[in-house]
Amino acid sequence: MLQSLDTKLSVNLNKVALLRNQRDVGYPSVLEAARLVVAAGAHGITVHPRPDERHVRRADVRELAALIASELDPRIEYNIEGYPTPDLIALIEEVRPTQVTLVPDAPDQATSDHGWDLRQQSAELRPLVRALKASGARVSLFMDPDPGAIAMAATAGADRIELYTGPYAHAFASGQAAPLLRRYVDAAKAAEEAGLGVNAGHDLNLDNLPAFCQAIPQLAEVSIGHAITADALRLGFPAAVEAYLRALRRTALAA
Repeated sequence: MLQSLDTKLSVNLNKVALLRNQRDVGYPSVLEAARLVVAAGAHGITVHPRPDERHVRRADVRELAALIASELDPRIEYNIEGYPTPDLIALIEEVRPTQVTLVPDAPDQATSDHGWDLRQQSAELRPLVRALKASGARVSLFMDPDPGAIAMAATAGADRIELYTGPYAHAFASGQAAPLLRRYVDAAKAAEEAGLGVNAGHDLNLDNLPAFCQAIPQLAEVSIGHAITADALRLGFPAAVEAYLRALRRTALAA
């Protein structure tokens, strides 16, 4: 059952696919993981297909789209992340997800580690954003917490930004989060003033999530994959999803 929360939880299934790909036996199933997290209350499914298909494959993207359309709660949002190669754009236009999050990572990167430099890249993104929105998707741009650059996402045509929270998570783990969190707060305010929605993702977990959400009331959605999958190894996916929903709920009550 979907929970009613101000900040929505989208579960990234890349690490489930990565584990499956280690053996040619077909499990764990990405589709079954999607069923489990949605039944536990997740609001969305996120995937980040890369050209080498080292985790989520193009077939998974299509099968998840069919599952959401035919079986799951119609309010479930489907978020596809990635660098806007022609192949990814074509796949998005085929499956028509709810949201597309454009990320400036190279094909051989282990994981995303920086946002778009819109002072240099806005012109190249603008026609891509326009095409994706024409396919019916909401478009979000993966951004560093740079308040001065955030408004440029609106001029590029985006609907939202996704704040890259890797640096925040690293600072939180070392007890040094407060100064950096202020920058995220300012970036979220800049997005709000520019008419942009605010998402966040990367290394958010049960420890650092509540403080981040409480500081940023504009936060519409968090996308969590690595940490929630690691927690699911201890708790199982339903209990892990419920734990993240409780963390978001406590944040809402504290606010």
